[in-house]
Amino acid sequence: MNAISDIKSGSGLTRALSEQARSLRWDDIPEPIRCWARQCVLDTIGCGIAGAADDLVAILLAEMDEQGGKPEAAVFGHSARLPAAQAAIVNGAAAHALDFDDVNLAMPGHPSVAILPALLALAEQRGAGGAEVLTAFVAGYELQCRIGRCIAPGHYDGLGFHATATVGSFGAAAACAHLLGLDADRFATALGIAGTQAAGLKSMFGTMCKPLHAGTAAHHGLMAAKLAARGFSSRTDVIECAQGFARTHSPDFNPQLALETPPGGWWIAANLFKYHAACYMTHAAIESARQLREQHRFAPEQVERIDLRVQESCDRICNIAAPRTGLEAKFSLRLTTAMALAGVDTSRLSSYSDQVAADPVLVALRDKVLLDLRTGIPNTFSEVELSLRDGSKFTARHDAGIAATDIAKQGRRLEAKFAALADPVLGSAKTATLIAAIARLDQLPDLHAMMAACSV
Repeated sequence: MNAISDIKSGSGLTRALSEQARSLRWDDIPEPIRCWARQCVLDTIGCGIAGAADDLVAILLAEMDEQGGKPEAAVFGHSARLPAAQAAIVNGAAAHALDFDDVNLAMPGHPSVAILPALLALAEQRGAGGAEVLTAFVAGYELQCRIGRCIAPGHYDGLGFHATATVGSFGAAAACAHLLGLDADRFATALGIAGTQAAGLKSMFGTMCKPLHAGTAAHHGLMAAKLAARGFSSRTDVIECAQGFARTHSPDFNPQLALETPPGGWWIAANLFKYHAACYMTHAAIESARQLREQHRFAPEQVERIDLRVQESCDRICNIAAPRTGLEAKFSLRLTTAMALAGVDTSRLSSYSDQVAADPVLVALRDKVLLDLRTGIPNTFSEVELSLRDGSKFTARHDAGIAATDIAKQGRRLEAKFAALADPVLGSAKTATLIAAIARLDQLPDLHAMMAACSV
């Protein structure tokens, strides 16, 4: 922390952040934060196993098969083994394919899916132990949140960069550099190599490119760390330098925001897990709509009008007005609200299909949703006002941006989510074995058996 607190301007920010990440040790991490980290691993792997059946993964695997290479790392939900860098791309895309993986608003984006596919592949390649992997993961996680903070809000909200892809590349690089034990110069160099590759556009939401962003972030980070280890050169001030990452990717660069101590001392404690398989910015509206359905028990045909009040940035994230596909449905505030009001289980993967998007009952409800885009409220907040044909009006509100305080309860909920995702692919016995292995990840001497259990 000392290196960071000494900075009065942007000068030296990259080196300070890299040194903080590089110096983190297992003994520095308190047990609650270790628990958060294990839960992130569990959730990301579960999402990857279920997402492995997506068409985009089949396309990526066909390309990787054509490229060839050493069988170094497992692929979620498949029997193939790939070179570590290829496994990072495929597993990253698979784990983000369903848009069911975790979120942190400090980035803002999906933190674990950018880091873990790279880190797990590298750990398999090098035979690293579980405690080493968890330490590296926390180091990368904290660094990427700090970088995300210092370029907010313009990077994501204004210019339209997908932070999972851009900021996530730094997190993956830092985690892999930590696992490789790079010295200070090469660690900062790895961030430079990652920064010049970081890319990803929000305009691609609703297409296969969004999951690909997570895979490329993992790949860029892994390759950046490995190239730096071999002596590849880069600037070591990539974040703050003239025409560097921050100044070209945000109109709001504020290095002081990277230096702030998060509530509770760790950004990972603000991690948000998803229990609806749609864009996180739809979750508050889904929860508000669920409240209304549970409390007032109306039929869809009784609904006259639905006023949905959300923060104006949602318009550029999840406002596909008339989605045609299941993938587009995940980014439609109107349709996901209609689904919740109609009693569709928004946690089920099968709920996001082309057929559901075209369902006439849901389309009729969807078209009654009137969006009221506002400033001055969090982008995780929603208010739904329901007007029925008999003149009744009901209102519900929800903020999906509040992290859990009961970590044990959260763990049980995540295990249930993992089982629902993994059982259909692996079977219940193998799923239970994998849950148990991840629960004692820090005790594992290597990850070979655990990663083998992720494949079929």
